[in-house]
Amino acid sequence: MAKRQGQEAADAVLTRIGQVVILHHAGDREEARHRLLDLWAEIGQDGDPLHRCTLAHYLADTHDDPSDELAWDLRALTAAQELTDDRSAGHGAAGPEQTLAVRALYPALHLNLAADYVKLGRAEAARTHLRRARRASDALGEDRYGDGVRAAISRLELRLGEDDSSGGGAWGPPRQRP
Repeated sequence: MAKRQGQEAADAVLTRIGQVVILHHAGDREEARHRLLDLWAEIGQDGDPLHRCTLAHYLADTHDDPSDELAWDLRALTAAQELTDDRSAGHGAAGPEQTLAVRALYPALHLNLAADYVKLGRAEAARTHLRRARRASDALGEDRYGDGVRAAISRLELRLGEDDSSGGGAWGPPRQRP
C-alpha cells in the first residue's frame, strides 16, 4: 500500500511538470519558468532524481540566457546520472524497461548540452556532447520522439561539421528540438 501511494505521489509530480510544459509550449514561457522554479523549490536539490532531471531539462528551455540554460541542462544530466547510479546499484525496482527508459534520456540531454555550448561559442565542448548524444542514441525507440532526437543530432552534426563517423547513419526529416 505504501509503495502504491509513493508511486501515485511520483506520478502526481510528473503530471504537474507535464501541465507546466503544456503552458510553456502554449507560449507562456515566463509563467512556465516561475511554476517550474516553484516545483524545483518544492522538490529540493536532494529530491527524486527523475523529478529533478525532468524539471531541470524543461527549465533550461524557459531561459533566455545561454549560461542559465546550460546550468539547468547540466543539472538535468547530473540528476540522470544519479538516477542511473541508483538503478544500477539496486535501489528501487529497476527492470529492463526502466533501465532502457533511463538510457533513453541521455541522447536528448547531451544534445541539449551541445546546443548550449554552440550558443556560448564553445565548439569543442559542443562536439564532445554531440558525440555522446550520437553514441547514446541507440537507446532511442523507433518512434516519433526517437526520430526527432536523431534528426536534431544530425542537424547539429552538419552545423558543426561533424562527419557522422560514429555510425549513426542517415535519419529522418528535421524537426524542432525535443
